[in-house]
Amino acid sequence: MAEQAADYDLLVIGGGINGAGIAYDAAGRGLNVCLCEMGDLAGATSSSSSKLIHGGLRYLEQYEFRLVREALAERETLLKIAPHITQPMSFHLPHQSTVRPAWMIQLGLFLYDHLGRRNTLVSSRRIRPDEDSPLKSSFQTVFEYSDAWVDDARLVLLNALGAREYGGVIYTRTRVVSGYRKNDLWHIGLEDLLTGKTREITARSLVNAAGPWVTEVLSGLSEKSANKIRLVKGSHIIVPAIHLGDQAYILQNKDKRVVFVIPFLGKYSLIGTTEVEYSGDPSKATCSDEEREYLCQAVNDYFRRTISVEDIIWEYSGVRPLFEDEASDARAVTRDYAFELEDKNGKAPLLSIFGGKLTTYRKLAEHAVGRLSRYLPIEAGCWTGNRLLPGAQPVDQCLLELRKNYPWLPDEVATRFAHSYGSLAHEFLGEVFSVQELGIHFGAGLYQCEVDYLIHKEWVMEGDDLLWRRSKLGLFLRAEESGVLVDYIRSSVQRALSSGMLNRL
Repeated sequence: MAEQAADYDLLVIGGGINGAGIAYDAAGRGLNVCLCEMGDLAGATSSSSSKLIHGGLRYLEQYEFRLVREALAERETLLKIAPHITQPMSFHLPHQSTVRPAWMIQLGLFLYDHLGRRNTLVSSRRIRPDEDSPLKSSFQTVFEYSDAWVDDARLVLLNALGAREYGGVIYTRTRVVSGYRKNDLWHIGLEDLLTGKTREITARSLVNAAGPWVTEVLSGLSEKSANKIRLVKGSHIIVPAIHLGDQAYILQNKDKRVVFVIPFLGKYSLIGTTEVEYSGDPSKATCSDEEREYLCQAVNDYFRRTISVEDIIWEYSGVRPLFEDEASDARAVTRDYAFELEDKNGKAPLLSIFGGKLTTYRKLAEHAVGRLSRYLPIEAGCWTGNRLLPGAQPVDQCLLELRKNYPWLPDEVATRFAHSYGSLAHEFLGEVFSVQELGIHFGAGLYQCEVDYLIHKEWVMEGDDLLWRRSKLGLFLRAEESGVLVDYIRSSVQRALSSGMLNRL
């Protein structure tokens, strides 16, 4: 009997950083790939991070040397392949002798400097704060080291765009409702949550990258799972800028946790994160009163300028699906990742992803596709470390081109385009010759032509997709402006659905 043809070589469940990274890697190796996400791309954990590409300095205390080494090397790779949405960042660590002795920090920073490849980031050093320091005068010693910042949600989006460029199919607002093996293939039932349409597709292999929902998805597909995840909630708050300058701060707390204070969007400070055991629906996670007070107190212990919960402009919480390693403290749970692979008679493999962190997503994707290589006709080896992500262009170079080609474009808008889209900005600016031709101005430099591009090319279906994930313009638009934008998106999506212009089931 001839082998039944499959719709896809690989179906990926989950549109967070791991799922998008795997889809991109696999599509670039010649596989016919489909990704389905029940909400928006980066709609949960992957847009709720501290926005850092970092080795995890504190993971050295937990002897996570392999993870730290891999993460340190990945900093340089991500700065190279996505220079428009990443940037090096200097971190200042005020010494608190009652938490960790200076020799321990110096040893940790020595390892941090030498465990991984470091081409562009400068080495650590010990400095003495001057009179202009925002820190309290009691802090006379500060350790400085380098890591990097990333727009986390756009990193996910760029991997999805990359997968599509290689022929992959991306379905958002699409839920897996059933799954079973038959004739050596996976038969997966999908439901379009926008239209209500259902469809069954077949795939030769299946990846479960559902993040906090990984065990829930797995329970509907297999009864053999032995691995578990531990849900840990991390919350962040945004306040008016606490300090001037481009450096971030890493604050040591008495409970051995650390809190970052990171410059954000030129006028704010991003403060986080907490680590709290969580149960319940991950999509319902919110910042608690205790977390708000905890983060404010961490800042007030170190900085001259104090803050309170009344200063909070925005807050967000994400649930991290950490691999359960039986650690008693949520702070000590490993950030490493684990795979669970099972098949039926050597066919129809199911690979489930447990744990992981934003910084190492690319290596996780390489390893995941590698684990599936004996089942699939993979054409190439590892490749993503040397391929620029869509739009990748140094910000200075992109700004120069935008100012040359569109001299009428407001400078603050050009700067945002350079940091968000890189060279992709030309896709919606190419035929525009004046501000008036940008269309409706929704406020804060957001114009109709950009919104239309995001709907038709970047899977924007609802207001929050644009306001809080494709951008952070929700911080800058007034309530009435946001309302007009939401109405425009809703009506535009409905028209596109009616005319068949959006790629749905």
